[in-house]
Amino acid sequence: MAKDIVPIELGLPEGDVTTLWAPSWREDNEDWEAFLGLGEDLYAFDSTAQLLALVRSGAEHDLQDHPSWKQFEASDVLAFRATDENCYDLVGVLELLGENPTESSVDEIDQSFAIARSIGEVCELDTVTKFFNGNPVLAAVTHGMDEFYGREGLRLWKSIRKTVAKGWDDVLDAIQGVITTPPVDKSLVDQARKDLEAAEAALPEPEPEPEPAPTGYPDGALWSKVGIDPIQIVFADQEFLSLRCYLGDRPVFLGDGDQVFVFTSARGLSRYLADNDDATLSRVATYEQVKIAATDGSLDVHVTEDNVYVLAGLDRDIEIGPQMVDAEQLGLAVELITDLANYVGDADLEASVTGRGTAMRRFVHYVLNQDDTKLLEPTAPYDDEASDWRDLVDDVEKLVTTPDMA
Repeated sequence: MAKDIVPIELGLPEGDVTTLWAPSWREDNEDWEAFLGLGEDLYAFDSTAQLLALVRSGAEHDLQDHPSWKQFEASDVLAFRATDENCYDLVGVLELLGENPTESSVDEIDQSFAIARSIGEVCELDTVTKFFNGNPVLAAVTHGMDEFYGREGLRLWKSIRKTVAKGWDDVLDAIQGVITTPPVDKSLVDQARKDLEAAEAALPEPEPEPEPAPTGYPDGALWSKVGIDPIQIVFADQEFLSLRCYLGDRPVFLGDGDQVFVFTSARGLSRYLADNDDATLSRVATYEQVKIAATDGSLDVHVTEDNVYVLAGLDRDIEIGPQMVDAEQLGLAVELITDLANYVGDADLEASVTGRGTAMRRFVHYVLNQDDTKLLEPTAPYDDEASDWRDLVDDVEKLVTTPDMA
């Protein structure tokens, strides 16, 4: 079938190019895969018009042996244009790995790895095949975002980033090295461009997207009704979502009483809520309403500003001095730490931010109570206070975990 040949776009060091890819097909009891090219060269072009012009020129290339070539060659001109799902930004892989993993970034990296590996195998690029065969950790992205939850997942993500940082430039150089743009008659390119523009102009106006069906509650209304809040906790190298409510003055988190269950995406949190119960929050009478919303897909995980707890960066601010510390940010951090301490029953953890016996406690108390003129401002240097705060955040990180999904 003609769809067995796919226009693709590659983001390479020297710019974006478009070419044709024939994913694996079976012929004469053998598996084949190919790209547009001839011999050792992979043909690629700066524009779809150039690609279409080459095909129309009848120039020799390897895809002419593909069983669906005649059908594809006769396709509508727009069939030669790469769709968004067939655009692979190979240059952007390392940048994506420099950020926290998301479902979309993991999928994008997986697709980029797959197309790079295919080019390496088809074009017999030893640098590329050795990179993938010698680094099995890269295969983790094929399993999606589920591989990258929690601390272990983050360590795996960092391992992939480190591996790519060492060898990806060589992979890109090897692929760039086989790219060739054959000459194509200018008149054919001009005609192809006109035909593409005419075909695009003749496309019907896209139908407006329908308004989303109303769910049981507007944004945030469910949470107000059930008295449970989504919260966000921001560490230096990861951000997490969880849930918390108060029974009287007692904080209750989504968790098992010893640790809080956290998730890197709203989807992950919703999936867990739909399929699982925890040991503490699920005992709250209104929890079932949250579970129902997660199950029917209407749950909106909306975190309000006063439930965002940013622990990242406070150590650097503390090291500079009290005037550098955002009192609101620190106050929220202290609130979270106090709630966590109460939830797991750790009196020492609570005392670390509410008492006054150490330099860090005095520092925190001063920043949160600067209107009290009787307080003496802590004196520099603040290295000990910053170090103690970092140790405290490490203790907090030990209290959160991503649970196994049912």
